Amino acid sequence: MQPGKSTYLIVAIVAFALAGVVDAAAQTTPKPLAGDALLTEVQNREFRFFWDKSDPTTGLTNDRARNVGGEDEYTVASIASTGYALASLPVAVQHKWVTKAQAYDRALLTLKYVCERFPNEHGWYYHFIDKHTGARVWNCELSSIDTALLLLGALESGEYWKGTEVNRLANRIYDRVDWTWMRTDGGKQPDKLTLAMGWKPETGFLENNWDHYCELMFLYILGLGANKNPLPRESWNAWERNLYSHGKYTTLAGGPIFMHQMAQIYFNMKDQRDSSGWDYWVSSTSATLMNRDYCIELSATRKSYGPNIWALNACDAPDGYNAFGVPSPENGTVSTTGAIASIIYTPVLSRASADETYRRFADRMWGRYGFSDSFNLDRGWFDPDVIGIDLGMALLAIEDVRSGLPWKLLASHPSMHRGMDRAGFHHTVEPLPRALRKEPASMPN
Repeated sequence: MQPGKSTYLIVAIVAFALAGVVDAAAQTTPKPLAGDALLTEVQNREFRFFWDKSDPTTGLTNDRARNVGGEDEYTVASIASTGYALASLPVAVQHKWVTKAQAYDRALLTLKYVCERFPNEHGWYYHFIDKHTGARVWNCELSSIDTALLLLGALESGEYWKGTEVNRLANRIYDRVDWTWMRTDGGKQPDKLTLAMGWKPETGFLENNWDHYCELMFLYILGLGANKNPLPRESWNAWERNLYSHGKYTTLAGGPIFMHQMAQIYFNMKDQRDSSGWDYWVSSTSATLMNRDYCIELSATRKSYGPNIWALNACDAPDGYNAFGVPSPENGTVSTTGAIASIIYTPVLSRASADETYRRFADRMWGRYGFSDSFNLDRGWFDPDVIGIDLGMALLAIEDVRSGLPWKLLASHPSMHRGMDRAGFHHTVEPLPRALRKEPASMPN
């Protein structure tokens, strides 16, 4: 089972069980859209999820929502979705979907609640909570990776409103995270260099650590750059770079496609290498193309897949939330946001995927918050729901390509610059195609 979203699998089935097959007759006929106009509407509707589904008292944001059909009664929020809600606010202001004052007030409300009233343990937060009360639900873990996603959204909004109360609160939330506590299992393993995946009051630290390549890079960059109790430099190279090859591509890990998007939607790593010579942009681009090729290879036996319909991901599926990737398992389920969020690596292919998905399936999976999370033609199934973290990744990735705003905002924070520097990231000028890795001694300046 893959880390990160894997903690979501069991608990998401509870919410998923409430969802049904979309009643296509209940949907209005969507207007023709394609190209930039479609991407703008995708972003707009994805932002509307974060705006509509954040509690007016706490600012905590739904983990998921019903996209087509009737309204839902979901009350479970996630700290990761709340982070993406915060990160979406500067994008919304730039596109004039809300005023700057409205967005500022929402960011301030959320950050004041997180800073002053939201329960935490050593600065870390529970993965799933009740959106109205902030209370832990589903007996979930205090999640290190999801806390990091909350931090990224907080810091992004803080940098947009630099010098304000929003900026001060965002930095206060970041500065109180005890990185040493999560790294050393509360002091029991003082020499351990990797971070625990989480902690539960009933059983203590989770057995698994963030110790091999996946979406983890942003977690370590945040820890390396921290003002207080930062991670040691050695933590960056303490996790395994696990190579995987399929067809003509070699990448770091196969797996669900989100693993190759989540960090670089926030941190622009193009034309950069770290202290050990790895180029993660090359790796993620290869992983994206591998994922698409794998779907095309299976298209003779799966109705869903094709040159423009691809993306194996952690997502909803006919039998509940699951993680699909390269190599199998897969069951014909396609993640709609998975292909779109790859736009930073494959702009032409991702745009084509959005266009074809809308043209063929908008009557069954286009709703108030854009594309539903996933579909499976082999089962005749279209998801009625959207999931906050998937919408957030797609929204920010599109904006990265359009204006670079998410990248620029985070890069302007001194701790993010310090974290990247301590991991050894540096720009290199090289002929194409760039190698996945170069030994440090042979790297150009």
